[in-house]
Amino acid sequence: MTHGAHDTSAPGGPGALEGPGAGRPVVLFDLDDTLMAHREAVATGIVLHLRERGYAAEEAAAQRLWHELEERHYHAYLAGELTFEGQRRARASEFAHAHGDRIDDEAAGAWFARYFERYRESWSLHDDVGPALDALERALPGVRFGIITNGEHDFQLAKLVRLGLEVGHPGRIEHLVASGAEGVTKPDRRIFEVALSRFAAGGAVSGAAYVGDRLRTDAIGAAEAGLVGVWLNRSGERPAEPEATDAAAAGVVEIRTLAELAPLLADRLA
Repeated sequence: MTHGAHDTSAPGGPGALEGPGAGRPVVLFDLDDTLMAHREAVATGIVLHLRERGYAAEEAAAQRLWHELEERHYHAYLAGELTFEGQRRARASEFAHAHGDRIDDEAAGAWFARYFERYRESWSLHDDVGPALDALERALPGVRFGIITNGEHDFQLAKLVRLGLEVGHPGRIEHLVASGAEGVTKPDRRIFEVALSRFAAGGAVSGAAYVGDRLRTDAIGAAEAGLVGVWLNRSGERPAEPEATDAAAAGVVEIRTLAELAPLLADRLA
């Protein structure tokens, strides 16, 4: 794995799908914690809900617990072990129980719905998103944008609409590909292939890149599917093994901010 400023991959490598000069480039993004400030919205939303419920808890500890429950139960949903609604209710029930509030399944649904209002009120884009998209359009004339996300299509579409990233003509995002609608999740190469086939149906794709905040799920998965895999490592964390070795082998490129993206991809997709 290399940082963008030091990668020397040759043109025509991963992401060069139709050969130099043919078609238009495609840049695909993850949504949560890549474009949308999901963790920040979750942290704000659960504190607001905590206060409303009157739970006696230290806010930072409550935020950590809620994040852990989200990771565990959402991945159970992705693995087919829980329904989308079921993972929400499981998270609500465990969090409430940890704070001395025993709720049944129906009440857990209402609990989560109320939390979700607070979470939704806190949705925002990361500050570097708009400037990065503008810079990509300048650096790669004719570039096309899309989203690949592990989640339910309508739920993720609602986020994009609220955030001002409209999908389809005349929106800036051409296609939204969601695992819930496709029956396959990242990092399976098939979901990246589905996305590229949607773009190819509207015109030749000269090269493609995928940008996401999760090393294995996003960047390695994309690189192994033949795209330029870009890991958006906003926190500067050091990857564990075997991810670090696998990322290096796949040619994953690491960036710390989306401001690095346009010059990086201009070298690879122009």
